[in-house]
Amino acid sequence: MRLLRGTIFGGIAFFFLGWLVWGILLMDFSMNNYNMDIYLEEHEMVWWALILSNLVFALMQTLFLQWGQAKTWIDGAKIGTLFGLLYALTTDLGFYSMTNVLLNPSAIVVDSLAYAVITGITGIIIVLTWGKTD
Repeated sequence: MRLLRGTIFGGIAFFFLGWLVWGILLMDFSMNNYNMDIYLEEHEMVWWALILSNLVFALMQTLFLQWGQAKTWIDGAKIGTLFGLLYALTTDLGFYSMTNVLLNPSAIVVDSLAYAVITGITGIIIVLTWGKTD
């Protein structure tokens, strides 16, 4: 049950936090530091794939939290933050090295920190949805 709850609630949290952080708070930064030509217009987006992506990411984070034996919201924050930071650094450094998606190293830093914050919060939400017993 923990896995299912973590995946669902984590996926919802990641979706809305991602919209808030990248879609609103970092929009101007993104316009200046990412290659915006690669992104689809909102009306062209494949929403089922975006939703599924968030659920799979939440599943991966939930597994990471379980394997890390997270029990408290502080564990969720610490493990979630580390998970997001490592994930983003891996992805962003790979993109920067082989594509023109990220236009400069500051995009790597900001995106990695954004992921760390979002996955830290999502980690808290996931652990809190587990409840005391299963």
